[in-house]
Amino acid sequence: MTIPALQSSTLIVPDIPNVPRHVAVIMDGNGRWANKRHLPRMVGHERGVAALRGVVESCMKRGVKYLTVFAFSSENWRRPEDEVSFLMGLFIKALEREVRDLHANGVRLRVIGDRTAFSKKLCDMIDRAEAATAENDKFHLTVAANYGGRWDILQATRKMLDTHPELATNGAVITEEMLTPHLSMAFAPEPDLFIRTGGEERISNFLLWQSAYTEFYFTECFWPEFDDAQLELAIQSYQQRERRFGRTSAQVLQCSTPVS
Repeated sequence: MTIPALQSSTLIVPDIPNVPRHVAVIMDGNGRWANKRHLPRMVGHERGVAALRGVVESCMKRGVKYLTVFAFSSENWRRPEDEVSFLMGLFIKALEREVRDLHANGVRLRVIGDRTAFSKKLCDMIDRAEAATAENDKFHLTVAANYGGRWDILQATRKMLDTHPELATNGAVITEEMLTPHLSMAFAPEPDLFIRTGGEERISNFLLWQSAYTEFYFTECFWPEFDDAQLELAIQSYQQRERRFGRTSAQVLQCSTPVS
């Protein structure tokens, strides 16, 4: 049974797949991977793009339907100017190199986040990439760039009020169902598994609304080293979790026991 994208884990108990439908990843540790090898940080970011290509293939092989990756947060503008400039250029290069193969493999690409700070060239390339892959449904790759979870909730609230201005003076009637369609990830089920590489154990303003009942997996592995074997470890960890969604263990067991 497929869970509709807009169903909320705080309102219903969703089906619990053995293989996560939706994996979210904070791709952390590119710079530290490079520093450890006495290489420029930029080399680590380049290797990170190659790692993402491999993880997309691994997810597709395992039956994961959605992969959402945190490429550049709204707070990453605080990094050194030369690194930010390199990352923007790397984004353009990745779009130039990867979109044709993504399309050929049935992958739909979306980019979520505030694009107002991006160059016109980058915005145009994102638009073309999304349009070129818009009919694909085999796999959904979403790149969060200049994205923040608080920004997402704020922009969704603004869109909701633009659509229904009467709610501004009648807040008591606002429900999750009214807000959720305006969130950046409204097209996808909530993440089942959230992975962060690089040893840090925080979510860093990523998918705050959508991760209410997501299972978290933190690994010391730097993102450029994250491969098929590392993904398998993350999924194995996920498969050992008891996903209760507010219920007791006894209730979960009762629901999972076949009726004779």
